[in-house]
Amino acid sequence: MTDRYPQLRLRIVFGPEAMLGPGKADLLELIRETGSISAAGRRMRMSYKRAWMLVETMNAAFAEPLVESSRGGAKGGGARLTGAGEDVLARYRRIEARLAEAGDEDIAALQAMLSDMSGEK
Repeated sequence: MTDRYPQLRLRIVFGPEAMLGPGKADLLELIRETGSISAAGRRMRMSYKRAWMLVETMNAAFAEPLVESSRGGAKGGGARLTGAGEDVLARYRRIEARLAEAGDEDIAALQAMLSDMSGEK
């Protein structure tokens, strides 16, 4: 995840019910980092319900689940990326990097064509 600009944001639409984009990729990355769907959702400023729904959507869209979770309780719950989840995230990030590199020149040219947005005209 980055806050640098300009940004290239990739959304891969596999069909009406299956897509993978920057939000889902960020959620997967944060689940891997925090070990928790709720913590990942909080870091993204989304509700647990929304984060859980996105995980369920991704798990249903792919042949193998991307995230495994265990309920809380005395030992605490948690979540982790499966092998498929790690693979999907890595492939998505590689595609993103390749597209950004391939588009660098054109993105720079487009940026140079923008009007002054600093408010100091």
